[in-house]
Amino acid sequence: MNSWQIGNIKITRVVEMQVAGGTRFILPQATPETILPMRWLQPHFANDKGQLIMSIHALVIETPDRKMIVDTCIGNDKKRSIANWSNLQLPFLEDLQKAGYDRFDIDTVMCTHLHVDHVGWNTMLVDGEWIPTFPNAEYLMGKKEYEYWHNTEPDQLNDGLLEDSVKPVFDAGLVKLVPMDFEVCEGIYLEATPGHTPGHVSIHIESQDQHALITGDSIHHPCQIEKVQWSSSADYDQVASKQTRESLLAKYGDSNVLIIGTHFATPTAGYLRKEGSTYVLDVVSTDPVI
Repeated sequence: MNSWQIGNIKITRVVEMQVAGGTRFILPQATPETILPMRWLQPHFANDKGQLIMSIHALVIETPDRKMIVDTCIGNDKKRSIANWSNLQLPFLEDLQKAGYDRFDIDTVMCTHLHVDHVGWNTMLVDGEWIPTFPNAEYLMGKKEYEYWHNTEPDQLNDGLLEDSVKPVFDAGLVKLVPMDFEVCEGIYLEATPGHTPGHVSIHIESQDQHALITGDSIHHPCQIEKVQWSSSADYDQVASKQTRESLLAKYGDSNVLIIGTHFATPTAGYLRKEGSTYVLDVVSTDPVI
């Protein structure tokens, strides 16, 4: 796992899985022929065969008085349309504990959007029932995002998520629906980054004049920093998602805002730096703090 310090706020990555290849259904433009010339992607984000490396992980945000988690991965025991995501039995909660975070101590769960690989550990299976994994937390979901999924038939990829990962926390009275610019607490607020889904948000962290942005799926993979026009096949609105990436580059390019990708493989974080006519991700140290 990796950890970063933003002022007096600590951000820790807890990995559920990291894989190379098998991601072309998300970014069909990312063929080996197009990826290999992008040498800056190796070795962290692509291998020497031109296959993308991607991660599914959660990010814990620890302030002096709060413990929060952003995007809860795929989860165990859940039937999903992607075979490698279905009925998982992975040690995510044990790894969370090893990072120093007990599930009962988490006070806030933030969902950048409601896709299966971002809400899975919202719940866990106990005695045949889905119960909240973080029973002492308030679950923050975008009002616009929730209303879209509540009124739309889920696609094949996201089939079942409302029943096993969203409804149970609603039934437990733990959900708060919030606007896309909601301030979670001092120094942590949501930033609207629509396109991947209608109500998609990123998480902005600010402390002691230092800043970080957790991207969610507004940028699935670092290759989209150079190839901003590459929209994901999973994007609700591919034009809007491209416009969001352009806006993020204009806003945070050549700044000291740490970009932490929700699917970026190790080392996961870096700065947007101009290289020629495009931007690349200038990664921070690959050495884990923990």
